[in-house]
Amino acid sequence: MNRPASPFADQAMQYIPRLRRYARALTGDASAADDLVQDALERALVKQKLWREGTDLRAWLFTVMHNVFVNQVRSAAVSRTVALDDSFADRPQPQGADRLEIRDLDAALQALPEEQRAVVLLVGLEQMTYDEAAQVLEVPIGTVMSRLSRGRERLRRLMQGMPDATPLKVVK
Repeated sequence: MNRPASPFADQAMQYIPRLRRYARALTGDASAADDLVQDALERALVKQKLWREGTDLRAWLFTVMHNVFVNQVRSAAVSRTVALDDSFADRPQPQGADRLEIRDLDAALQALPEEQRAVVLLVGLEQMTYDEAAQVLEVPIGTVMSRLSRGRERLRRLMQGMPDATPLKVVK
């Protein structure tokens, strides 16, 4: 017997496509992403009393999902190896050079440290503001800005076939 959905659940439902897109980019695997979204929504429903009416539900749901993901990574429950273009199966598939560029972008994104990848995806893919991304990741806005800058620079270098890392300067 199905129970009627709560107003909270109704509001949360509208963010499922965005949560799935972010989860797929984080995990790199459609099945793992669907599991992540389900786990995050389940946790959000259980913890819905922690969400304050009038605050940004989208940011709160992304925070819940990001925390679930971090917990899964820490327990080595998530595998991250499938191309980004698989998440766009309902759209016309790119051909030739475009397909290769998407493959290269996916590989470059997967090469980023998780902290940088999360910021790049939240700001670039999900079009969140720096403040919203800081809320989701539970870090200061300055940390978001520096991770985004380093992540974009690293992506640019990887996409241009340049060496992945710049040697660190030794400070005494």
